[in-house]
Amino acid sequence: MTKLELNPWEDAPTVTLGEADLVSRWLRRFEEALASLNRAGLAELFIEDCHWRDLVSLTWSIGQFRGRETIVDRLLARADRLRPRDFRIAERRTPPTRVTRAGEKVIEAIYSFETDHGRAIGLIRLPEADPSRAWMLLTALDELKGFEPPIGERRRTGSGFTRNFAAQNWLDERRQEKEYTERDPAVLVVGAGQAGLTVAAHLRMFGVDTLVIEKTDRVGDVWRNRYHALNLHNETPRNHMPYLPFPAHWPSFLPKDMIALWFETYAQAMELNVWTGTELARGRYSETEDCWHATVRRKDGTERLLKPRHVIFANGLAGRPRYVRLPGQEAFKGTILHTHQYDNGEQWKGKRALVIGTGASGHDVAQDLYSRGAAVSILQRGSTIITSLEAAHINHALYKEDFPLEDSDIIAAANTYPVLIKTYQGNVKKMVELDKELHAGLTARGFKHDQGEDNTGHQMRLRRRGGGYYLNVGCSELIIEGAIGLLQWDEIDRFVEDGVLMKDGRVEKADLIVTATGYHPPQELVRELLGDEIADSIGPISGIDDDGEIRNLYRPTAQRGLWFMGGGFAQCRLYSKPLALQIKAREEGMVD
Repeated sequence: MTKLELNPWEDAPTVTLGEADLVSRWLRRFEEALASLNRAGLAELFIEDCHWRDLVSLTWSIGQFRGRETIVDRLLARADRLRPRDFRIAERRTPPTRVTRAGEKVIEAIYSFETDHGRAIGLIRLPEADPSRAWMLLTALDELKGFEPPIGERRRTGSGFTRNFAAQNWLDERRQEKEYTERDPAVLVVGAGQAGLTVAAHLRMFGVDTLVIEKTDRVGDVWRNRYHALNLHNETPRNHMPYLPFPAHWPSFLPKDMIALWFETYAQAMELNVWTGTELARGRYSETEDCWHATVRRKDGTERLLKPRHVIFANGLAGRPRYVRLPGQEAFKGTILHTHQYDNGEQWKGKRALVIGTGASGHDVAQDLYSRGAAVSILQRGSTIITSLEAAHINHALYKEDFPLEDSDIIAAANTYPVLIKTYQGNVKKMVELDKELHAGLTARGFKHDQGEDNTGHQMRLRRRGGGYYLNVGCSELIIEGAIGLLQWDEIDRFVEDGVLMKDGRVEKADLIVTATGYHPPQELVRELLGDEIADSIGPISGIDDDGEIRNLYRPTAQRGLWFMGGGFAQCRLYSKPLALQIKAREEGMVD
């Protein structure tokens, strides 16, 4: 262990202390200050520009705070009620180490603690220059006392259906449980993608009766029915699901159909209650009954009224496809599709195609059409962030095969919004250097690209806008080489019978137009299903909220009993547990 000669505390002699000693002393002082509600003592433990992020453990929500006075005020307001204690370096986790985070040299450590209600995990970052004060603090609830998941030594015996030969067996019980003939679920989850399945898995482990509804015919169809060539653009070590990681021999970049099959396996193995071919038709919240009146509709047109106390929208952070009206499109005699409707380009071999939009879907569809033998051009409407897969992995450096996934998640979760900005800005500098030849080729071709308004790259654009970037898997080279044509939106006049008329008078011929124009905000789907009053009260879903968190995701909304779950695999794995814990705490009366 690295040693450091210093005098870390004013009441201690000059000693040689390692990272674990420094962290343990800080945690001891922190616990003492909280227990005694010592404002001055607590303030001494943080630098002026410090950060704290809490995942349910002390705030019963998800939030982040900045600045010593603010953080001390918030901690003291909760310490007397929840009595956080027993702070210690976490066992069987990555030991304290010296690292650089967001350009700052720190001692970073994972620790554990408990409150009256639960056991928690956290992360501390102490500046190397002054390890007596914290720069960043994370506190995250791990489990509620008395409601621990039945895994490992706590697993159920199964004796109820393994040795009682005259009773129902496991399959009989599962079939009966899924029917909900004489009960309503406590939670209704809308959508059986990664968001719905992960939060349902945690709720199942916490003993919360949960029903997932999925409008498609099979679990996994949300991936299975997407375009033929779709693969994930980030690697498998980052994308595992809770409780059941992907098989160790699976490829680094998972194809959509492997994901779809895994979703079916996951739902069965985790014993999730799922109704396929079922959608939410409408809903309203009954204040007098303190529950939802949620009408679900089966594919055969039959409806059923359910009365869950909680509804989780987990059907994606995008609403319905956005079908933009193209100037003069009524004159076009060819086929117009949205990427949502696109499967593959086999039938367009030898034809001419125009893809409108240069985000991930636009590039993938253009590349698929080209590979099937179509003559393709891509029409750019606005500047796009382009990053190679190699460069993009700089943002995912924590997620490696030889590093514990749970430790990667806790380190990633600690970052507040200002620290994320600084982190991504530092990463983008390295990424741009790696991609300088790629970007030079795109610029020479006339492709408009950028790294975001504050040089934070594609990750922050995803958080803020939900799109507007492409991780290059080969289409950029095709554009640079001219194999895929490039047009700019401001160069077109209007669409005509056989293609698009450019302002210079030439006609770019097309038999097929594919619009990669994104999706409507999910708030509009809420408006359609739950009404204007609820949609207006909760406001926008996704994007950055005033406190730096993502709007309305993973934490309570303005509408009682209404929750939203979404994001990529890593976000769903990381935040499905805090959301489930918030619901479980409410179900057990720990919080209103």
